[in-house]
Amino acid sequence: MREVLVSNECEEYIEKCSVRVQKKFDYLLAVISEQEVVAKSFVDKIINSDFYELRIKTENQIRIIIFSIDNQNFNESNKVILLNAFVKKSNKDYIKAIKQAQKLLSKYQNTIL
Repeated sequence: MREVLVSNECEEYIEKCSVRVQKKFDYLLAVISEQEVVAKSFVDKIINSDFYELRIKTENQIRIIIFSIDNQNFNESNKVILLNAFVKKSNKDYIKAIKQAQKLLSKYQNTIL
């Protein structure tokens, strides 16, 4: 079982979303915290970075939550911290979001991972 921590920034983003998105988010939180192996359609490593993405597919949109783990492999991780989120419109969105995730990780790293 994984410990999943949610940053204030990520919480604020989810709270602004529709009830349907919030329910899907809660479901995915349960999946990543309780299942050792998670489907690639939900969780995937972001290429050329140390971060992973959690995908919320609802309302004809894909919302991406960038997160960090305490291990090199997601399946072996014990702690996950959800850092920031955005609506995916193109692959260009990742560059800005990864920079923001790096700042947030350094903010939360000492207390969490």
